[in-house]
Amino acid sequence: MDERAFNKLIEFLEKIPAICGAIGKGADDDGFWWVKFEIDINHQFAWHTIQELGYVLNYMSLEERLPTSFHPVSPPPYMNGGPEEFLSWVIECSNPEFKPGTCAEWLKGRLPNPVEDLDQWRNE
Repeated sequence: MDERAFNKLIEFLEKIPAICGAIGKGADDDGFWWVKFEIDINHQFAWHTIQELGYVLNYMSLEERLPTSFHPVSPPPYMNGGPEEFLSWVIECSNPEFKPGTCAEWLKGRLPNPVEDLDQWRNE
């Protein structure tokens, strides 16, 4: 997969307030792709970020689910003592027809808007 296919999704994810650090990306020969990032668990909207991404990417519609999965990943705790800075989050896609840019559009249409505005993340 061309590296440019990830630009739209990564640019969007970088705007989400609780997402921090570098965002990794990759794809296999079958066109399955992934992006990996950190969420600052001390950010006031960390839990909101996890809930929003989990809702849209995992279970927004039980009848017509997206071919994506959002979940945490970590090296074995015995290797790093288990501190939260080693916890990462990944979006994986199992359908080569569903491109990272399409994923960005789904997120843009369903997450707080504008996504970088902290006031939009507050629950009433």
